[in-house]
Amino acid sequence: MSDKSYLLLIVASGLVTWFPRILPFAFLRKVNFSPKFRQFLDYLPLCILAALLMQSLLYTENQALPKLKIQETLACVPTAFVGYYTKDLMKIVTTGIIAIAIIRLIW
Repeated sequence: MSDKSYLLLIVASGLVTWFPRILPFAFLRKVNFSPKFRQFLDYLPLCILAALLMQSLLYTENQALPKLKIQETLACVPTAFVGYYTKDLMKIVTTGIIAIAIIRLIW
């Protein structure tokens, strides 16, 4: 592949990533939703985050029942504690990274 092809590939990948995230905001910014629908939309980020968390804490083998990832679950304890009391995303992420690093170093 030439340098031009790589550049085109990077730009195309950026656009494919950017469009689905930005375009809905541009189109829906001017739409007035009903209060009940707006209340429903307020819960979506929490539901999505909970689903992502469960996906990262559970794994399956050979189509069996999901099993808990012990290291990741242990790292969630101090992370959840810091998140509950500080509500600061930077502190939450930092705590999670440090917690999983320490657990993997010891484990």
